Amino acid sequence: MTEKIKEKYYRKQTGFFLLLDKIKLWPSRQGLIHGIKELEFKGAEAVVTTHCGRSFRVRESRNSRAARWLRNKWCKSACPKCQIPEWKLEKYAKTYFDRHRGSTLGGKV
Repeated sequence: MTEKIKEKYYRKQTGFFLLLDKIKLWPSRQGLIHGIKELEFKGAEAVVTTHCGRSFRVRESRNSRAARWLRNKWCKSACPKCQIPEWKLEKYAKTYFDRHRGSTLGGKV
């Protein structure tokens, strides 16, 4: 059952919370990528809870470090505690962010 993962395209300047809600991954400053267990939105802020038990607040910003790291795929490896499935990492690797092409992830978060 080896299915090919289809390439996904999203707009480069789409809303950060919409992107987090869609891909459920968080880049840490150490270069690890964590799986998001829960997102709780509170206006212009959100509380992110990862699978490894960390919880923190983030602000809606398209130019934030985390947004840039997700778009540019600067993370080195996955967090061993979060146990992100291989298919999810492959799907993220096949995701591209383009300025003129792709889904805007329209919706209200």
